Amino acid sequence: MARYNAWQNRQLTQVLTEVDDDTLYADRGSFFGSIMATLNHILWADTIWMSRFHDRIPAPDPNGPSHLEYTPTFGVWTAERFRMDGAIRMWADTLRTLDMKRRLSWYSGTLERSMKQPLEVCVAHMFNHQTHHRGQVHAMMTAAGLKAPVSDIIFMPEDE
Repeated sequence: MARYNAWQNRQLTQVLTEVDDDTLYADRGSFFGSIMATLNHILWADTIWMSRFHDRIPAPDPNGPSHLEYTPTFGVWTAERFRMDGAIRMWADTLRTLDMKRRLSWYSGTLERSMKQPLEVCVAHMFNHQTHHRGQVHAMMTAAGLKAPVSDIIFMPEDE
């Protein structure tokens, strides 16, 4: 799933690099409004989850930009997304089956309470969350007349 995530984000970056800001920031009636807001939400959430999974990843600043404005430009998003995808892949490569059985404890700002879940559930959630919201980006890209990338995992190149 870490490989798949990185592959999907590289494909999105390749297509969206050629797109103007008006297209990226246009309100398309989706859950988070625009392509860029949705991309920012995914990166923000990945950063939060990875800060819980790995002590070398800092959590987003609670006093910083909102999750929809996490990065100020597509260029900054691209650089941060590339870094996060590398961190996710390196972290995932170190996991062992036994690691996934431990329980993760954290405070949920969304629910305003302490949480505790098996790491395997949290990891599955992170990857499912990415896929869910990338599907929204795919739909917005298609509606905007852009060529949305292939997302079927069975077509992921072996060297990704």
